[in-house]
Amino acid sequence: MSSPTAVVDRTDAPRDRPRETLDVRSLGPPNPLQQTLELLVELPDETVLVQRNDRVPQFLFPKLDDRGYRYETVERDDDVVTVIWRD
Repeated sequence: MSSPTAVVDRTDAPRDRPRETLDVRSLGPPNPLQQTLELLVELPDETVLVQRNDRVPQFLFPKLDDRGYRYETVERDDDVVTVIWRD
């Protein structure tokens, strides 16, 4: 199985930018959403965030849209990886 950061290569996210991984698989709602949004505020705009989750973060998507982020989600056998970036 490929690493979560390797999933970036299967998306439209920029491949030449720094990557940060956030694993929220063990957290119950709303902690994954909160931690992801808090980390995005702290990260430089050129960093691609790779979020590992145990489910599709459907409540995160509208918040990312409101904040001007692009994202793609890839469902794998043992996790869901959402790649988040700014243009």
